[in-house]
Amino acid sequence: MTEPVGVVLVSHSPAMAAGLAELLRELGSRTVPVVLAAGTEDGSLGTSYDRIVAALAEADSGSGVVVLPDLGSSVLTAVTVLADHPRPDAVLVDAPFVEGAVAAVVTASAGAALAEVVAAAQDARGFRKF
Repeated sequence: MTEPVGVVLVSHSPAMAAGLAELLRELGSRTVPVVLAAGTEDGSLGTSYDRIVAALAEADSGSGVVVLPDLGSSVLTAVTVLADHPRPDAVLVDAPFVEGAVAAVVTASAGAALAEVVAAAQDARGFRKF
């Protein structure tokens, strides 16, 4: 069996990303690598190029990585990292942060391939809450 697709959460807030990671652990990330690239090196709010680079390497178990940014500069920083370090097995996904992460982890935990995990995260944009 191949290793599951990894997930990188790129967030301005270490606390918010940690809370989401806690939820994801209950939904399947005990087997799916979920790595945080949240906040700056000094623990402040913001995004970090170096943290994203490190998170990509850590989350990659050989089956690819889905990168989910929260908003604004986290998207721009992730785009820059992937432009500077192109890798066909890392996909930046335009999806809602929480719902996209949940869909990605649940799908990856079922053994889905990278394209299926990306599609699940993207499809989360259409989830209705009521």
